[in-house]
Amino acid sequence: MKKPPLAPPQATVKEINGIPLIDDYAWLQDKNSPEVISYLKAENDYAEEVMQDHKDLENQLFEEMKGRIQPEEQSAPVRIDNYFYYSRTEAEKDYRVYCRKKSSMDAEEEILLDCNRLAEGHEYFQLGVFEVSPNHQLLAYAIDTDGSEKYRLFFKNLDDHTLMVDLESPIADSAAWAMDSETLFYLVHDDSMRPYKVMRHRLGTRPEDDAEVFTETDDRFFVSVERSKNDAFLLIETGSKITTEVRYLDANQPEGKFRTFHAREDHHEYEIYPHEAYFYIRTNWQAENFRLMKAPLKSTPKEEWEEVIPHEADVKLEGVDEFKDYLAVFERQQGLRQIRILALAGKDTHFISYDDPAYYIFGNHNPDFNASVIRFSYTSLTRPLTVYDYHIPNRKKTIVKEKEIPGGHDPEAYVSERIDATADDGTSIPISLVYRKDVRRNGKSPLYLYGYGAYGINSEPYFSTNRLSLLDRGFIFAVAHIRGGADLGEPWYKAGKLLKKQNTFTDFINCAQHLIKEGYTDADNLCAMGGSAGGLLIGAVINARPDLFNAVVAKVPFVDVLNTMLDPNLPLTVTEYEEWGNPQEKAFFEYIRSYSPYDNVKPQAYPHMLITAGLNDPRVSYWEPAKWTAKLRSAKTDKNLLLLKTNMGAGHGGASGRYEYLWEIAFEYAFLMKVLGIQ
Repeated sequence: MKKPPLAPPQATVKEINGIPLIDDYAWLQDKNSPEVISYLKAENDYAEEVMQDHKDLENQLFEEMKGRIQPEEQSAPVRIDNYFYYSRTEAEKDYRVYCRKKSSMDAEEEILLDCNRLAEGHEYFQLGVFEVSPNHQLLAYAIDTDGSEKYRLFFKNLDDHTLMVDLESPIADSAAWAMDSETLFYLVHDDSMRPYKVMRHRLGTRPEDDAEVFTETDDRFFVSVERSKNDAFLLIETGSKITTEVRYLDANQPEGKFRTFHAREDHHEYEIYPHEAYFYIRTNWQAENFRLMKAPLKSTPKEEWEEVIPHEADVKLEGVDEFKDYLAVFERQQGLRQIRILALAGKDTHFISYDDPAYYIFGNHNPDFNASVIRFSYTSLTRPLTVYDYHIPNRKKTIVKEKEIPGGHDPEAYVSERIDATADDGTSIPISLVYRKDVRRNGKSPLYLYGYGAYGINSEPYFSTNRLSLLDRGFIFAVAHIRGGADLGEPWYKAGKLLKKQNTFTDFINCAQHLIKEGYTDADNLCAMGGSAGGLLIGAVINARPDLFNAVVAKVPFVDVLNTMLDPNLPLTVTEYEEWGNPQEKAFFEYIRSYSPYDNVKPQAYPHMLITAGLNDPRVSYWEPAKWTAKLRSAKTDKNLLLLKTNMGAGHGGASGRYEYLWEIAFEYAFLMKVLGIQ
């Protein structure tokens, strides 16, 4: 076997806060350099060669996972006015076909968009905007064909299925029709890939004549645009990590002027839900975990808002789905989501019940404002996704669609648990587990521990058909609900960000230690995985405790934290200051430097490592995992595997097709089985 590629160090030095920063691999940041591309390809070739002896297993895993995908599958239809909208897949094709039927599901099918045809000739494909006009005669859609998240917008006439004008310049993946079905509001990026400007396009006019409706000048804030569920208003929301501001406009007056609902105030986050006589408001004003309030349909100071659901210290109010007579309120308690149904007349309230010790629920598309039925999806670590219609007046659940797994799946063959580890400061850290019932808890089982812990994003205990390929080979799968996510509410998030970020890493280490202590696994059989900010987690943890893990997988890892956060010209850096801190300030500089994985690589033995990257990734630039790999190669003292795989035609999410991405999972699982000695 040939030796691994070596990236020659070429030192660059910059001084920050009086401290020299030496970066031996900054030259890898030149995407246009033939030497850089050659190095990435050499790493890909090396990874393939190392794994060649497990190629048959990789193929077997791919076929297993592909075999669990229903070849031809249709989503649960959603009725909007007199049409039933749905999507479906076709055998051996990677992408969905979007369709509708008029009046009845027995009517003739009308294909609105076949993404397989749009993806032809492209290595990567992603559908962003998909918005049918209120009169059902037009479709605005946008596509990304290289993973850069720069979308091209098209308009399609659904009467004769001809393409109309398209916008040559790239847009972001957010757009909304006005009620005239002739005016579309859409977003564009600035040079750092921040959605910052709302444009108005009127059909029949030239794209260069589109009107600039709103521009956000603060680099911390992202912008989005949507039409309210009751079709009364167009909403522009601009938000940073800690502050939001919403503007609204009569959806029947698209050329009018947007009004500010409540002017931004630092650390005040809110969302509005227009109803018939009120705006309902989800707000963290004097409510860390958020509360629900309401105000008349006019500009009203927050001091005059009326409370609907009060703040609870141990319950986070996450969102609202509004109906004419009811509100469906999504809340989270002890890490688990629940749906509260609130009757607007009489204020009667109740919760929808569930059975599993760890589960995940989320609302589906519920476009009918006048409905008394809410559609939601339910899944757990042992149970595939099930779509329910919940009939609010009689409190009955009806199954609309159950995910079918070819070859069958018996949930009773697996067991799900919820246990707690203890953090360094005494805090209890939940862990969700799933494994086959016939797996013996003898301290020797292979265990795959997942973590994320950033941005207040929750690590949900959901079902994965791909994961069965691990579980059925004796693996235990575990999710560490560490601080930095909002699994246990907003305080949980705040306890793992900025100058408390180290809690995220020590929580994960304590979860690993607890799983070993309780006899689920040992250090020879423990593996870990995280992606993006979860890749930062993996990098920080193995610098601190490499002895705890046999192998780790770091997907598109955010590991060059200090250098990235010191460069405000890179995509998304400025808006991230409220998550990580601005290292131009000495306190944050020293703190980030203390954990940044790239800056803390040292001569020591590391676990087996698989690292991935996307050449066109706008979120975590490919050079972060590339530089990290190069530095690890030069420093580590072990003979364990270190593989870097870069997808040369995709971005942050890797391969896009429903079959193609399985090759990446198969490679990952084969890597784990190789280093663990599982045949």
